[in-house]
Amino acid sequence: MTPEFAVELVKNLMFQAIALASPILIVAMTIGLGVSLFQAVTSIHEQTLSFVPKALGIIGVLIVLLPWLLRTTIEFTTAILQKIPDMVR
Repeated sequence: MTPEFAVELVKNLMFQAIALASPILIVAMTIGLGVSLFQAVTSIHEQTLSFVPKALGIIGVLIVLLPWLLRTTIEFTTAILQKIPDMVR
């Protein structure tokens, strides 16, 4: 395995991880910001008020995006497995 091949592999791996995690993180961050603003305006500081909406939002995003997440992961894994002979050289 050449250094260029290893760098390209790691670059693709990091891009894939960011692409898969970013929708979930963006939803969690947006819901957290909204709940924080609501808590600041109403002076309600309840722990479950911040946790439950985030959990429901993340579950909803996972349900909606699960086919895309799985397809993308399978395609990436297949591409890596097909590159194994090039890694040995």
